[in-house]
Amino acid sequence: MKLGLQLGYWGAQPPQNAPELIAAAEEAGFDAVFTAEAWGSDAYTPLAWWGSQTKRLRLGTSVLVLPTRQPVVLAKQVATLQALADERYILGVGTGWDDREFQAVGQQRAERGGRTDESIAIMRRLLAGESVTYEGRFYQLRDVAVGPAMRSPLRLWTAGGRQLPHAASPERPVMAPAVLRRIAASDGWIARPTSLPSQISEDLAEIRPALAAAGRDLSTFTAAHENFLHLVPTEDRAKALAEQRRAFTAIMGDGRPFEYFEQVYLMGTPSEIVEKLRARMAIGIEYLILHTLEPSAAQLDLWAEHVLPHLGA
Repeated sequence: MKLGLQLGYWGAQPPQNAPELIAAAEEAGFDAVFTAEAWGSDAYTPLAWWGSQTKRLRLGTSVLVLPTRQPVVLAKQVATLQALADERYILGVGTGWDDREFQAVGQQRAERGGRTDESIAIMRRLLAGESVTYEGRFYQLRDVAVGPAMRSPLRLWTAGGRQLPHAASPERPVMAPAVLRRIAASDGWIARPTSLPSQISEDLAEIRPALAAAGRDLSTFTAAHENFLHLVPTEDRAKALAEQRRAFTAIMGDGRPFEYFEQVYLMGTPSEIVEKLRARMAIGIEYLILHTLEPSAAQLDLWAEHVLPHLGA
């Protein structure tokens, strides 16, 4: 089991004390530090900064909204970050869901899948050092190259799949065929935070045969899961949930009821949270990306004391 720490989400800028949190994550044995790109925030500026803070931790996006990015410009950013950070970057991508993101760059949400697929095809070739000519529906290139070329293959993880349905959720609770194909062509998969263990298991039951059919080596594919954790160091369940209600509602608002959050996110006492994480590991999750709801190194200390030793991380 490997662990990633997620800093910044849903358009929120990464915390000012990120160096302190990154140092705490490295001390606790985390494998990587991740950030998200969403409406109003950029992923690459903080990643470049964080890469200068450590020589061991990997850097990741969970996730980058790929269709809103021009693939040649993005490939330049990735190549530069990889060169500066000794190729520690994990490119986690998704198709996005917020209409504002697409409107702001003159796109239509209905085009997101096609743009994502074309971008992945273009970027893999550019980052391998090829001079690329490409004729697609959305992108046309002639003899384009970027550099420096990567020394090793790009680690590209794709997000998507089933989730617990709710009327306020922006996405359908299914594994769409196009998403499955995209995952099977990737180096890893990021299960949704709002996906129950049973749904993650259903997704993996489709992903594994798809990988095998594509001739992929399953041992080189990473099954990851992103989720939110605010640890309250008490075995008094009512007390733990009361504090978690405050923390989760402050970040996520009240568009969905707290009972929904309690079902999908890492809620309850420390022992309950450990069991929830073990349930995800038991069905095949091998990489956990954990959000801290509050930018506090004290939270990471609590994780290191009450949770991480029980995960074999």
